[in-house]
Formats: sequence, C-alpha cells, structure tokens
Amino acid sequence: MLTETKIIDQIVVGDNNVVHVRESNIILRDGVEVTRSFHRTTLTPGQDVSAWPQKVQGICAAVWL
Repeated sequence: MLTETKIIDQIVVGDNNVVHVRESNIILRDGVEVTRSFHRTTLTPGQDVSAWPQKVQGICAAVWL
C-alpha cells in the first residue's frame, strides 16, 4: 500500500529576516520509504503566514518583530 506524507523538515532564517521553509514529500510502500522530494518556499517579513503550521508562524512572529 502506498502512502504519502508531507513534513516540514527545515526552517532557516536568512538575510533580511526572510524565512526559508523546506517541505519533504515522502512516499512509503508498506511503511518503507521509496522516494522523497522537496519543495522550498520563502516567506518575507509582513507576509500572511496564517495558513502555515504553528511552528512556522511562531518563528516568523519571533524574527519579524
């Protein structure tokens, strides 16, 4: 059975307080990882982050004071 899991595995604060978020898309077959791909997004100060998970919102709030 194939299942797909999406996790945020990296959050980095870069220059000018831009927050870089990397999501991993993991495909499992019977619980064993068969492939993994990545999607990266940058969030800039003042950007709406309400749709992101709480840990991303918290980091953005802390660095965008």
